[in-house]
Amino acid sequence: MRHHAFVIEAEAEEGIKTAQAWVEKELMMEVKGNPDIVVLRYGLLLVEDARRVSELAAGAPFVGEHKVVIIAASRAYHEAQNALLKLFEEPPPGTYLFLILPSLGGLLPTLRSRVQVLSPYRDVRRPTSDVGRRTSHTSETVEEFLKASREKRSAIIKKLASGSDEEERRENREEAIVIVNGIERAVYQQNRGFTKPPVAQLLSEIQTLRGHLYDRSAPVRMILEHLSFVIPKNLV
Repeated sequence: MRHHAFVIEAEAEEGIKTAQAWVEKELMMEVKGNPDIVVLRYGLLLVEDARRVSELAAGAPFVGEHKVVIIAASRAYHEAQNALLKLFEEPPPGTYLFLILPSLGGLLPTLRSRVQVLSPYRDVRRPTSDVGRRTSHTSETVEEFLKASREKRSAIIKKLASGSDEEERRENREEAIVIVNGIERAVYQQNRGFTKPPVAQLLSEIQTLRGHLYDRSAPVRMILEHLSFVIPKNLV
């Protein structure tokens, strides 16, 4: 029996290409100009966005037997993921769902258990300039945090825990998640993929803290202060 709900760990456009390639191969649907294939792009996926997705998925196909809904987001808050649970567990007949996220670290276990993970489609012709700039910015942010003195790190945490309005607070929370993801990569690189008990425990704690950051009610300051306390001093 063919699976109906998928998650892809990739940047938005790469993930969309992956979903479209699967649809063309498995469902034999024409992707270009097909009204039965809906592509939705979000920054932060909010609960109201998830409800809109459910409304779109509920409609019958226009011209064919299948309907495809592709959701690409930079982050998905836990409330939004919870709102998608029923849809991803029991999609309407003939409906296929794809959720694309740059990292699956914040994916709720309850949602993850309802989906099949697809490997991203790699297009060697894809320009890498934007990816390079993003990677460079991420590396600089993480390196600044790791190399900072206790006082400087506290100042960074204080800034990320503040915000004059909802949009700025969202952006700061995203920046905090970038730091957590970068520290996780640094731990892996420093230990060359080996996860001895102390390292495995540290990685587990990092993943737990990142999961908390996807909860809008969780305090960013407390999470980052705890992270600052548990990461090794030689992790640079």
